[in-house]
Amino acid sequence: MKKTGFVTHPFFLQHDTGRGHPETARRLTAIGKRLFRQGAGGPDDTKELRTRLMRLSPSSHPELSRWITENHHPSYYQSLKDQIPEQGHIYLDPDTPCSSESLAAAEMAVSGVLTAIDRVMDGSVSNAFCALRPPGHHAEPDRAMGFCLFNNVAVGARYLQLKYGLKRILIIDWDVHHGNGTQNSFYSDPTIFYFSTHQYPFYPGTGSDQERGEKEGEGFTVNSPLVAGSGDLEIHTAFEKKLIPAVKAFDPDFILISAGFDAHKDDPLAGLEVTESGFFELTKRVMSLANQHCHGRIVSCLEGGYHLNALARSVQSHLEALSQSQP
Repeated sequence: MKKTGFVTHPFFLQHDTGRGHPETARRLTAIGKRLFRQGAGGPDDTKELRTRLMRLSPSSHPELSRWITENHHPSYYQSLKDQIPEQGHIYLDPDTPCSSESLAAAEMAVSGVLTAIDRVMDGSVSNAFCALRPPGHHAEPDRAMGFCLFNNVAVGARYLQLKYGLKRILIIDWDVHHGNGTQNSFYSDPTIFYFSTHQYPFYPGTGSDQERGEKEGEGFTVNSPLVAGSGDLEIHTAFEKKLIPAVKAFDPDFILISAGFDAHKDDPLAGLEVTESGFFELTKRVMSLANQHCHGRIVSCLEGGYHLNALARSVQSHLEALSQSQP
């Protein structure tokens, strides 16, 4: 049986957001401790899961700048290189601090997604999850935003099309915040289908159900905004009523997930009430779609999630689902 790829790297911890910022290196540390601890002091409930995971490190991609600039303007990329401080912090927007290693970490995050795609496409793993930072779905083609420098899933989508010749890519985003950067990257593109569930109205203010794409891309953006207090039932209903019928018509060749876990009921930054079992069921629904349409090919990328224990438990549930019953 093929395993589920788990992509991460210690260098992601070097993206220093400063004291008190919610997008902290401790997020990845918490995930790592939950998944790979040795069980001292009690039974290790991740031991069996680990046997179904293949740990992967981001590979070097000589053309990385090319892939980044397939989605991001070259002038924006250059501006990041010019602004990164030698010490201390700068803010690219009111929410997005950068330190001396932040750009290198963001580049490695993109490399991690491309590595996951390569391993799924060459059959080394059935699917993959990327535990990376900084996150990506708020990053616009020409600016950083909302903790994000590069849009990891957007770059991944173009990579799939240009390197592997895939025609139709589905991006599913269940972060509690709308992925404005991903939506805007493909708003007029009928080859990329973007589906998002998120709390609304809420940061960043986009994501109404009236935002459906434009020109040739009209109808290839589907937003399912949820009111504060919505939980497992509401988000599962959105998938059943809006996503599944749309995917049947679109027939994707590959699925990318912006897997934010800040819709969890314990998360301090938002007001949805999704549980770990809710994320497990969402993942199973996406796997069913992938098995029907694109040979099970999924790459999932970490976005939000700021309650450390809830994040770690949710990632575990996500991986439990991804790694079950692989062909």
